[in-house]
Amino acid sequence: MKIAIGGDHAGYEYKNSLKKYLEDKGHEVEDFGPKTDESCDYPDIAHPLAKSVEEGINRLGIAICGSGNGINMTLNKHQEIRSALCWNPDLASLARQHNNANVMALPSRFIDLDLAKECVDAFIGQNFEGGRHERRVNKIKL
Repeated sequence: MKIAIGGDHAGYEYKNSLKKYLEDKGHEVEDFGPKTDESCDYPDIAHPLAKSVEEGINRLGIAICGSGNGINMTLNKHQEIRSALCWNPDLASLARQHNNANVMALPSRFIDLDLAKECVDAFIGQNFEGGRHERRVNKIKL
C-alpha cells in the first residue's frame, strides 16, 4: 500500500520510526517531512500530504505533531480528507470502519511509540464498512 507520512518537529522521531516500520512491512511510504527536528510549521507538511491523498497518489496518510490537533485541523481543511485524531487502536480502527478516514493524526507527546505502531496497524488494517455509515460520511462535505 502507498502511504503518505509527515509531521512537524515534535513528530519527527515518530515519523522516521513509523516510516521504517511501515517499509519493513512492505508498504511504500512517501515522506513529506520534516527532514530534521528543527522547528517547522505543520501546515507546510500537511497540505502537500493531503493533496497526495486527495489525488490518489497515496492511499492513506499518517500525520504526527505534538498534540495531533494542529496537523489534524489543517488536514481537514481539504474537502476530500477525513483525518482522525487517534490515540488508541480502537479509535484508529473505528475511524477507518465508520468514518472512512483516509488520514490518521497521532499525538507524539501523549502516546508512546509502541502505541503509535498499534494505532498504525489498526488504521491501515481496516476498511470502510459503508452501509449506514456511508450516508453519514457523505454528509460531511459542504
